[in-house]
Amino acid sequence: MKIVHVVYNMEMGGAEMLVAQLCRMQRGNGHQVEVCAYDKLGALGKVLREEGFTVHVMGEAPVPKTMLRYLKLFRRLRPDVVHCHNPAPTLQAAMGARLAGVDCVLATRHSLVSPPYDRAGEVKFSAWSWLWLDWVAGICEVTCENLRSAPLARREKVVRVYNGTSAIERIPVERVADEFRLLFVGRLAKIKDLGTLIRAVALAAERVPRLRLDVVGDGPVRGELEALARELGATERIRFHGQQLETARFFSGADVFAMSSVSEGLPMSLLQAMSLGLPAVLTDVGGMREVMDLSKSGLLAPVGDSAAMAEAIVRLANDEPLRAEFSRRAVATYQAEFTLERMDAEYMRLYRTAGHRGYGPACTAFIRPSGGRVPGPHPSGTTRRGVAGRR
Repeated sequence: MKIVHVVYNMEMGGAEMLVAQLCRMQRGNGHQVEVCAYDKLGALGKVLREEGFTVHVMGEAPVPKTMLRYLKLFRRLRPDVVHCHNPAPTLQAAMGARLAGVDCVLATRHSLVSPPYDRAGEVKFSAWSWLWLDWVAGICEVTCENLRSAPLARREKVVRVYNGTSAIERIPVERVADEFRLLFVGRLAKIKDLGTLIRAVALAAERVPRLRLDVVGDGPVRGELEALARELGATERIRFHGQQLETARFFSGADVFAMSSVSEGLPMSLLQAMSLGLPAVLTDVGGMREVMDLSKSGLLAPVGDSAAMAEAIVRLANDEPLRAEFSRRAVATYQAEFTLERMDAEYMRLYRTAGHRGYGPACTAFIRPSGGRVPGPHPSGTTRRGVAGRR
């Protein structure tokens, strides 16, 4: 099967990490996999090219010109599947993929998509769903519920595919005796509200002097966060490590994983932490609440409540048996629900069962792939181009 993943760019981020891991697994399973990036190559794009993947960079252009570029590219590549990630790549590439005769066109929404909606944006996305997409995958049940409630939603096309990730391999790390280390891994953006976690650490340290926080990632609010740590007198216990391609040493050296976001879908870094058995302290929002309901492997605090988050940190720091139980549950839930293999299998099922479902004669009239036939379900159950069997 020939699969093309379409992204905005391949900079460091949760969705981009997922795409990179999915590319590797799908190629390892014998499929031909390429990536299209609209904006720029990015750090992960460079890594994929070094690993032998073809990563196309379309370049910024007006929307009609970008759509035409994708149409020409897909006619040349003739993929079986075009898998778009998030709204902008979907709006840019989905129509071209369908007009080029691609058997399966789907989109994954990697965020929470929570109300109040960007009404104009969601109406446009819903129209594209009606016209060009076989499936819209939400990364957790909350995302799916929000997608189904969006203006003009095509509810029957929305399916849940939990994010999955490769397990983190524990490696030996040097640690200062008796330190209790929290870890945050992610983009330093306003929506992550890392200031709440930093304030919580400063409060908790009054009762847990051995407390430390490692912040792994970069982003537009890093300077503000470093200034806040200085203001709170916490620079000795909070370290900013910047963007890191290899994060295993940070996960391996941590006792607890922490996030204080105001909105989250299903963060890859949380799933990576669970694979290593790290308990979690999280805000009670979106997919993070969903994961904690499934796993019972951490403690939740209200959004923006640094005092409640500090209490959760202190409780875990002082209760080793509770941490051990949370660790066991985290690993068990990761293995049952959030492996890369499970996610890949679910996407492959969607790829193989699309069959140009759900768009009508007004759209099929435009679609004339080689041979002049309108693609559609074959009596054998495959599509006419044989997506179920082509490698």
